[in-house]
Amino acid sequence: MKKIAVTISLLVAWPLFAEQVIHAGRLIDTLSGKVLKEQTIVVDRGVIIQVTAGYQSSADAIDLKDATVMPGLMDMHTHLTSGASPNAYTEKFFHEESFYAIRGVVNAQKTLLAGFTTVRDLGSDPKVTVELDKAIDQGTIPGPRIFNAGKSIATTGGHADPTNGVNHHLMQDPGPKEGVINGRADALKAVRQRYKEGSEVIKLTVTGGVLSLAKSGDNPQFTDDELAAIMEAAKDYNFTVAVHAHGAEGMKRAIRAGVHSVEHGTYMDDEAMRLMKKQGTYYVPTITAGKWVAEKADTYPAIVQPKAKAVGPQIQNTFSQAYKRGVKIAFGTDAGVFPHGLNAREFQYMVEAGMPAIEAIQSATIESAKLLRIDNKLGSISKGKIADIIAVKGDPLNDMRKMERVHFVMKDGKVVKHQP
Repeated sequence: MKKIAVTISLLVAWPLFAEQVIHAGRLIDTLSGKVLKEQTIVVDRGVIIQVTAGYQSSADAIDLKDATVMPGLMDMHTHLTSGASPNAYTEKFFHEESFYAIRGVVNAQKTLLAGFTTVRDLGSDPKVTVELDKAIDQGTIPGPRIFNAGKSIATTGGHADPTNGVNHHLMQDPGPKEGVINGRADALKAVRQRYKEGSEVIKLTVTGGVLSLAKSGDNPQFTDDELAAIMEAAKDYNFTVAVHAHGAEGMKRAIRAGVHSVEHGTYMDDEAMRLMKKQGTYYVPTITAGKWVAEKADTYPAIVQPKAKAVGPQIQNTFSQAYKRGVKIAFGTDAGVFPHGLNAREFQYMVEAGMPAIEAIQSATIESAKLLRIDNKLGSISKGKIADIIAVKGDPLNDMRKMERVHFVMKDGKVVKHQP
């Protein structure tokens, strides 16, 4: 499990270890779901030490009296080294790992400046994302703290098999080291390999997917035995497990096995929802990605187009049904399928589908922190928690599009963005 600690950035000219005072016109208390007016937040050494009513006198206070202040946002489904490019299917033949590292640096900064101070990266080259994570943690570059899955785990020919669609000479037979398994022994080895490479979460592709060069977008792709082995090893190494899933059968197998979150969930049925409620499984909807691939369907390879047109438009309705049924929801967008920095579009889509604005914000703060098992450190503006704090002008609860215009970002007690 990732160690959460305050880090010192060399990139922000802010007095180190100086007590900071923030005057918040409106403060969203994500624990109670209430909005508190005229609050003072005191931060010392990157930690919130006091939250009080009224404006505490301070000559150097950060003035956010005309803003709504809330905890740093969390996106539970991103791909920081991906670029939403129509050339994505051929990039790997023309670029080195350094290309993806450079793009990851740019995307990490865009994500942070959009107000997202914590993300899960659910599937990237571990040689790139692990080092990206280290560079951010050490303060070398700006970006969100990353919970990194490294290489997604698939079955042969499955959604995350990296050799799908290539000629037979290049296809070969990838195994657990490359994130492709068949059977119990492979499943155990794949999880242990992710641990060896420095991953902090496990990502499985338990059904077909939209953007892979394979025919089905929803067929089940893991057996019960394989899932049981994955969860056995994940428990040994204290991993949470996220599963890409569009089809109901593969989804239900994964939920029964005890996975912690279901991503996308397009064809989730009533039984899957009942199982998720029983097991306490989180749903991470990624509505923004669904809308994006549906809109851009004709730009993808021929085998992908019918999947994009069928799956993409369904996700928002699935989200609406899951919310009404009381399934636990954590915020996630699949940024990388669409351009990074646009993550906050998801809020408007969630509200359109029936979720109250305050609950949408909670899904991206305290609920995501619970999914990551870090709600004792992050997810609310509370005494003793790390000072990840953002603000938007006006009242986003009346217009969620304001969440797309974050003007103040503090991470680990350091201001990285403050626009008048």
